[in-house]
Order: sequence, then structure tokens, then C-alpha cells
Amino acid sequence: MATKISIKQILLTNQNWWNFYEKYECKIRVSIVYCIIKLLSCKTAILGYKKYACSNPDCSNSKYVPHTCKCKACSSCGKKATEAWIQKQNNVLPDTTWQHITFTMPSELWDFFWCNRYLLNEVCKLAANCILMLAANKGVTPGIFVALHTFGRDLKRNVHVHLSTTQGGITTDLKSWKSLYFKQSILMNLWRYNIVTLFRNAYKKNKLIIPPSIKSQLNNAFTFEQLLNSLYKKYWMVHCAKSTPTPKLTIAYLGRYFKRPPIAESKLKHYDGNEVTFKYLDHTSGTYRNFKLSAEDFIGRFVQHIPDTGFRMIRYYGFLANRIRGKILPIVYDLLGQEAKTAKAPTYAELLQRAFGVDPFKCILCGQQLILTEYSFGKTKAKGLLNFHQELAQFQIQNF
Repeated sequence: MATKISIKQILLTNQNWWNFYEKYECKIRVSIVYCIIKLLSCKTAILGYKKYACSNPDCSNSKYVPHTCKCKACSSCGKKATEAWIQKQNNVLPDTTWQHITFTMPSELWDFFWCNRYLLNEVCKLAANCILMLAANKGVTPGIFVALHTFGRDLKRNVHVHLSTTQGGITTDLKSWKSLYFKQSILMNLWRYNIVTLFRNAYKKNKLIIPPSIKSQLNNAFTFEQLLNSLYKKYWMVHCAKSTPTPKLTIAYLGRYFKRPPIAESKLKHYDGNEVTFKYLDHTSGTYRNFKLSAEDFIGRFVQHIPDTGFRMIRYYGFLANRIRGKILPIVYDLLGQEAKTAKAPTYAELLQRAFGVDPFKCILCGQQLILTEYSFGKTKAKGLLNFHQELAQFQIQNF
């Protein structure tokens, strides 16, 4: 049986992360450092723990549960966050026809987002606006949730948007539900116009840094405006998946990407301490390929997709927008003949019960309930953990 390879293992072996950090410190975003420190601290003594003891006075069993990092780059915490998000969405989203739409853009634009990170904040809204504008023309408001991806399956830069929308919406007078149909060609034209306009306006306001790879191609005979014009003439892939009768399939599919690292640890096939080999699906050939990188290159590709602190990768629009969902969702449920739902997130115990059929608070010796007897407050803030960066990176602080 092959030994499981983890992201944390790659970062710690041969002090790979610390060596990477020392080499590129001046180029690494602070949010990346904070995220990696949290990942390295996951389930270590520095984060603290909970101690549980058996409620049976005749049983001496007890166990320690280390605190986790809850970091997006951590596969273990990402899985828990994903399961919690999926269950919460299933508890909230109305059962009606949904459609998953993927909005892509030409590769020439990808590097711009690394030089102008503020532009990432606009992309989800521009994709949602394509749907909202078409729906508004018919006097209805759909429910939309959107996720931004900055990576391809091989961890290269690839900025694109995953959007799920109801194929219907609530009318302006809030009295009826009306079906909608979205045509791929119209969505592509709107999306292409929105993105090109975003870049054109930023350039006119002198707020756009042009990546070196693009700047070297520009001259008096081929200006930035001409570059945008050439991209506007291209076909932009906007993929409209088949509609589904409930949101559950879309939620389950997208949930795999929303809260987890850019690569699943199940894709890591080999690591010898120096090189990492992972498997990915090549869309061009439709086959799986193995990709080998040095540990340094792998870390570089991995960490570049860590979002800035506080950046929301998942956003909601239409009647799911946070400012109006409390008022509109109950009306939507009523129009669709459904009972109102609650957004209760699953507990840690519920997640384990569902995934493994295990009650974590049941004593393995006598079957009685475990109760909390001790709580150790560790370092919970990234700034506090920063003081232990080197110790964590050099594995001087042990796991439980």
C-alpha cells in the first residue's frame, strides 16, 4: 500500500518551506506566510488542545483532541470546511432547477491578476452580472453563488469563475416564480465585454501594472489597446453544464474546490524528498498525466494560489445576496411550495458520524459519554504564531 503524501510533509522535509521562505522572502505575500504558518501549526501543541475524560467514574479512559488550523491550504481542515459548507448549502438553497456555468478568459490575461490583485475582487461580480442582467430584462431575480479559481489542474495560473444559478427567479413584485434560460453565446459576449472593459478602464486610469511577459510584446505598432482588441475578437470559453433538478449535485461538485487546497493530496503520487509527482487531468487529451516538479517549484506553484487575508472566494448574488436573503428566501420557498430551511452548520461530532460512523464523544472502553475536562488555549492568531515560524518550519514543535 502506497504511503500517503501530505502537503505538510513536503513543506517540512529537508526544511523545504523554510529554505523557500528565506530565498523568496521579499516576494512572498504576508497572507501566504500566515497561511503556511497556520498549516504547519495544525494539530501541534502550540495551538492548544481539549482533554476529554470518560463520565464513568470506574473508567480511566481519556483522550486529547488537538486544535486544528482551519486554514484553506490544509487538506484536513479543508475537508471539514467543505463538508460543513456542503451541508449548510443543502440546508439553505431551494430545490429547483440549477445550472452550473464556467467562465474562462484568454491565458494572456492571467498574469495581470498577480500584478493587480485588486482586479480579482471584481471578477465574480462581473460573471454574476451577466446572469443578473439577462434575468432583469425578464423582470426576475435568480439565486446565484460564485467561486473564483486562480489555478488549473496542473497548478499553473488560470483565472476562471464557477457560477451556479437557479434557472428561474422571483419576479420584481415578489408574487411569482418565472423560469429562465441562459444562452451560451449571449453569456460569452457579455462576459468578454465585461472583462475587457475592466482592463480597459483600469488602464485608462493608470491603475494597471502590465506584466513583464506582456510588456515585452508591446510597442508603438502593437499597443495595449490593440492587445485588448485582439483578445476581444477571440472566442472565450463559457461552458454551460446540463441543468439539474436540485442544487445538490452542483453543491457536491463545487464543494470539492471551494474550501480545499488547489490540489488534493490524493493526487500526490510520489515524493522522494527532492521531487514531487502529482496526477492531473489534461483537458486537451482527456487523459490523466503525471507531472514532476522539484519541491521548490511545487511549493511555488502551490502557495501562489493562497488568497489574500479576508478575500472571499465564494460570493452570493441575486436573492441569495446576504443583504436580502433573509427577506426574500422565505418568499422563494413559499412560491416553490417548500418548507423554510435553516442554515445550521454541522458540528464536529456530526461530521465524524456521517463520514465514518464514529461518535467521537463515546468512550472506546466502556461506551459511556466523554466529557470535556480540560481546555488549553494555544496561539490562535497568525501574528502570534509568526514568532514561532522558524521552529514550526524546522519541525521543532511536535504534533500530538
